[in-house]
Amino acid sequence: MNPVIDVSIIIPTYNRLWCLPKAIESCRDTQCLTEIIVVDDGSTDGTWQWLQEQPGVISIKQENQGQTYAVNKGVSIATGKYVRFLDSDDFLRQDIIDKQFKKAVETGAQLICSRVDNYDRETGKVTENPNINDWEDFLEIQLSNRYGSHFLGMLFNHELVKQVPRRPDFAFREDRMFLLEIGLLNPVMAIVDGCAGYWVQHTEQMQANYTGLKSQVVNWQHLQIYKRILGKLSSEGRLLESYKKAACTVLWPLAHWIAKAHLPDAEKVVKWIYELDPEFLPPEKGVLGAFYNKIGFTKTEKLLKFRRKLLS
Repeated sequence: MNPVIDVSIIIPTYNRLWCLPKAIESCRDTQCLTEIIVVDDGSTDGTWQWLQEQPGVISIKQENQGQTYAVNKGVSIATGKYVRFLDSDDFLRQDIIDKQFKKAVETGAQLICSRVDNYDRETGKVTENPNINDWEDFLEIQLSNRYGSHFLGMLFNHELVKQVPRRPDFAFREDRMFLLEIGLLNPVMAIVDGCAGYWVQHTEQMQANYTGLKSQVVNWQHLQIYKRILGKLSSEGRLLESYKKAACTVLWPLAHWIAKAHLPDAEKVVKWIYELDPEFLPPEKGVLGAFYNKIGFTKTEKLLKFRRKLLS
């Protein structure tokens, strides 16, 4: 009889052989029983060949389809009672898997959260993010612009994960969609204090390359996610005032970014913001804040567009 796996760690990868060994190594030497599942999304840098030589790794190869498909494939074969996700360019603290698993067993929580710190690949500098000890409502945190940690800092009950597949139609924001859909399920949450691991900052990250048309698609996907999540909460009678206010802190800067490409669409977002929270106040300070408050969003964005033209 095969032993029961406590935690499955799923690592999607694509041409990341320069960092994959460190990610895998950070998952080893646990007291609880784990399985490390690496899904190679059609790498061409020798990743697959390297994986064949690694002990204690379950490796899967697929044609290049994107991270969302790779993660879903990993989930489909995972056998652990709990699941965690780790991008191949990030890494965990050595003791976090055991700490979070122990907390899950002790509390029966479906979701265990810790903070994630930033790690600069060039300098090795670590930037510590805010502690999350004051988290009470996971969904409210994820809806807002507050620090929401990162999925690499979270341990999920496997049954919870099965209900929330990654969404290829939100590929640029699928991690945001995933955490919000997890929040919709209202999971029992527990906190393990301290840092779970490190989100590595480097120039090859997708977030660093969102420009031009791609940036417009990103903004569109982000907006559709909030429409879907808030719409579902509203239809279920669960759209609390705290959720509305939290969402507005994200929708406002999103409207600003959308205005750069298409002001009428941005105006619709701003109208929605004030429907959600009639008392909403633009967060900008100084001259910009005064403009938003005195002459409104549309005129201020037109002035900003004119200023950008002068400076270009």
